[in-house]
This record gives sequence, C-alpha cells and structure tokens, in this order.
Amino acid sequence: MSNPDELLVDLCALVESEQSNQMSLTVVVGGAVITGRLAPEVVWRERVSEVLKDSDRLGPFSDVFAADRTVGRPEPGGAPTHLHFHLARILQGSVGIPETGGMYRVAIEDVSAWTVGDFSYSDQ
Repeated sequence: MSNPDELLVDLCALVESEQSNQMSLTVVVGGAVITGRLAPEVVWRERVSEVLKDSDRLGPFSDVFAADRTVGRPEPGGAPTHLHFHLARILQGSVGIPETGGMYRVAIEDVSAWTVGDFSYSDQ
C-alpha cells in the first residue's frame, strides 16, 4: 500500500501504547501470508536481542536490536511504520514456517491485505 491503511496504523499504535502482545493478526505481504501476534517494537527488539545474544556466532549483532536504539525510528507518539510479529509463521500450503513461530518485522506500507486473528492448520 503506497498509502498505509489508517485502520491498521491505528491498530498498531494501540499495541504500541498498551504494550500488549495479545493482538493476533494475519497479513499478506508480497504474496506471502504471515500470521501471528503483534508485539510493541520495544518488546520485539528486546526479544530478538536476547535470542542473538545467546548465539555464539550471532551474539555481536544483538546490540543492533537493543531497545534504546532510536536511529530511524518515528518520533515518540508518531504513527508506527512497521508491524512487529512474534510467535508468527509464514503460511505455505498446509504448514506454517517455522512451526514454533518466529520474529518478523513488516513495513505497514507493504501490507496488501489483513485480517484480525491468526490462522493455524489442524488435521481434525
């Protein structure tokens, strides 16, 4: 979307202001379907930093995601520009990748479709 959906921006702003990670969302971005829960950016950055810090090879990159970094971020109180997913999966066929959920950052302007809620597959 060259003009980000105002409703999606408002939803993301509420997640940011409430510091809640309970909002489930499914989006279509570049033909890929991503489903999961939104997290406030600061929480998302903190979690990514923790995961990287625990890695022998990727530990040095953890500081890039430190919550106190503000380069390139919107002004406080400004409209969010990205969705921050955790416990998210890219849906492909009858599976979600990764099965356990991952951490994804998606530019709101790139979302072509979305719905509230997440999708999962079941054999039942």
